[in-house]
Parts: sequence; structure tokens; C-alpha cells
Amino acid sequence: MTLVLETFVPEFSEPSQGLVTFLGTGTSVGVPAIGCDCEVCQSGDPKNNRTRCAIVVRLPGGTLLVDTPPDLRVQLIRERIRLVHAVAYTHEHADHIFGLDDLRLFPFRLGHAVPLYCREPVESQIRRAYSYAFSERPDTHTGATPKLEFTRIDETPFDVLGARVVPIPMKHGPHFDVLGFRIGDFAYCTDTNHIPEESIERLAGVKTFVVGALRHEPHATHFNVRQAIDVAGLVGAHQTWLTHTGHQLDYQQTNQELPQGIAMAFDGLQVKISL
Repeated sequence: MTLVLETFVPEFSEPSQGLVTFLGTGTSVGVPAIGCDCEVCQSGDPKNNRTRCAIVVRLPGGTLLVDTPPDLRVQLIRERIRLVHAVAYTHEHADHIFGLDDLRLFPFRLGHAVPLYCREPVESQIRRAYSYAFSERPDTHTGATPKLEFTRIDETPFDVLGARVVPIPMKHGPHFDVLGFRIGDFAYCTDTNHIPEESIERLAGVKTFVVGALRHEPHATHFNVRQAIDVAGLVGAHQTWLTHTGHQLDYQQTNQELPQGIAMAFDGLQVKISL
């Protein structure tokens, strides 16, 4: 049987622009965790089933994906997302890059390589982990390897798919630098335990704020729930969503304990933003 890959050029109507979909909201091992018998991992509540973190943002020029987690194929199929036009990376940890091979189909439909926007350490790690995609050996067949095109970013705002993206420099533990991203009145700041004052200033006026909150107990490289609440207070967004949450946090119970305007995100959540 021959797989036919037709050229697909989607039309983005006005209502779809500025729509953020949470593909995954779980910690690096996902929820449920393999072999765990805790109440959350054994829960029947679908909102306690959290795949690895990523979002997509509908922009004027197409769909921007933030990170490529190991669950990417399942996430895109679940949300009926047929095409990704570009990817921006927060950092190079395995749970944020190891679904990259699932981008292989998109160059057929785009007519060119998938643009990847990332810092130098992310590019270096992707080139090591996916060395077959950058080999000088000719492909045996069309689509044998993902076709990728890097665009290096730093702390300077950049334009992608008709929108301005503002990087938010953050710390992920004492020695690891990561980026959050602000687009319009929306900001996505997962995988951090410290947002410097100058980065908080970049978040002024944000109405929808997404921040990582791993668990209630302290952690060396992630905000816990209390710390995420405190940072949300500094940002002052109308709505804060907690992501990268572990199996220590039950969806219903945690939401009952959170202050007004702060809630746990869940896989498949959609929020409207202004670009």
C-alpha cells in the first residue's frame, strides 16, 4: 500500500487566530507514571491523564508549536492538528525534544523544511540526538528523515508566522538557562524555578499566564505550587494556568485549594488570547 501525501494548505479563519491549545501538561515522566499505584495515577478522571508539556498557538500565518515532547504524535492526532508551520523550543531536555521525528510528514505539506526557532544549546542537542537528520549520506527515499531548518534565537524578540514572540529568560535549576515565550497578552513559562526581575518586567500586562508547578513539596529545578502562586501574583494576569504538574497533584482537589484566577491546566485545554 502506498502512502499518498497530498499537499494541504489550510485556511485560518479569524476565530482560530489567537487560540492556544495545551497538547500536554504533565511532568517529564507523564501522568500516570509507569508502575505507580498512587491515587492520581490510578484515577479515572481524564484530567489526571497528563502527557508531556507542549502547546500550539494559532497565529496569522499558521500554527506555532512550542516544544516537541515524546507524546507529540498522539497529541496532534487527539487535537486534530493536521499541520505545524514552525516550532519554538524552550530548552533541550528530553521531554521537550524527543518527539521531533514526528515532524517528518510536515515538509510534504509545507513544501519546505520545518523552521525550528531555538537557542544554540538546543540546536546542538538536536543535532546530536537526531544525527541521522543531518547526515551527508543521501536519503534512500523521500521522507526518510525529518527536514529541518534552524533559526537561532536569543533574548531578542523575533517574528514568526505573522506574530511577535518575546523570549522570557528564566532559570531551570542553578546552572541551566531556559526560555519562556510571550505572544501578545499570553505568556508560557514552564520548567523554571526562578524568573529574574527583568523577565518579570517583560511579562507586564499579560492577561493569560502559564507557569510550571510540579508539586506541593520543594524541588531543585521547578516551582512548587506555592512558588507558582507567588510568581502569578507578581505577574498579575487575569488567569494563571499551572502546567508541568506531577502525579502528586490531583486535578479536582488541587483546583479546590487554589486562589481565584489560578487553576491547573489539562491536556486539550483551549484558551483565546489577543495577539
